[in-house]
Amino acid sequence: MRYTHLSCFLLIYLLLAGCTSADEPAAEEAEAVVKTPVMVTTVSREPLKETVELNAVSSYQKKDVLKAATDGYIIKMFVKPGARVKAGSPLFTLKTKEAQVLGDLMTKDPALNFNGMITVRAPSSGVVLELNHQAGDYVNDGEQLGLISELSSFVFLVNVPFELNRYTTIGTAVSILLPDSTKIPGTITSKLASMSTASQTQQFVVTPETDAILPENLQAVVVLNKQEKPSTQVLSKEAVLTNETLDKYWVMKLINDTTAVKVPVKTGIITERQVEILSPTFAPTDRILISGNYGLPDTAFVKVQNRQPE
Repeated sequence: MRYTHLSCFLLIYLLLAGCTSADEPAAEEAEAVVKTPVMVTTVSREPLKETVELNAVSSYQKKDVLKAATDGYIIKMFVKPGARVKAGSPLFTLKTKEAQVLGDLMTKDPALNFNGMITVRAPSSGVVLELNHQAGDYVNDGEQLGLISELSSFVFLVNVPFELNRYTTIGTAVSILLPDSTKIPGTITSKLASMSTASQTQQFVVTPETDAILPENLQAVVVLNKQEKPSTQVLSKEAVLTNETLDKYWVMKLINDTTAVKVPVKTGIITERQVEILSPTFAPTDRILISGNYGLPDTAFVKVQNRQPE
């Protein structure tokens, strides 16, 4: 009788243990399914342009040196540094040293048909870069009085690596970005025949298309177009993932509402915000992860929070 009770007890224990062990794996499996919250986007077809930015500095290529035509004194000055002048406009009035010595005799003696005054005029239209003397100074014959830059000679000088030489032919249109974010168009008009030994760059001359008077030695950025496509398959840069060596690229694509898989892609033009996808060709309805995609395995369970505007 005692053995019969013991057998019943063991049978009930085994049945309870079997029920418990069957429920635990199911619970653990349910807890193991973790869905990563993500946001998605779709591909679009847009024009895309690949550019390269090069540092440039402004310069006046033609500068006229103002010189004294004789020994004498500067009696009057008509301009100040930075003034814009036209060709032929008066800049200085000089009085010869002989006229300064003779004084009033120059005007009282009718035989002297010369007052000793000489006017120095602007040889060309431009901007006064510097003045080397002031009124009352004595100057020698041929001494420099100032410097005028010709407005028509204002250019930007840009150093271009030799590997970009095919993109910088004469007549190529570029954009010039100034430090205040002003963008003006320009054209490559010439290039120097020598290269920098250290940097292996060649200097090109870019003529800006603007009426604004800009200072010399102004630092700017010349934006050069490398290639342009009128319509191509484009994704946001956040949607494209890569490895540490930047030689493999992929995206995470939804195959249903809860599962995303890794899809290798071949990229083309890469800009600051967008990436051209050369292959494969995605359908307009394909959903690509744009957020929460970093670090996911090849197949991942996800939860779509919202959808980015197309």
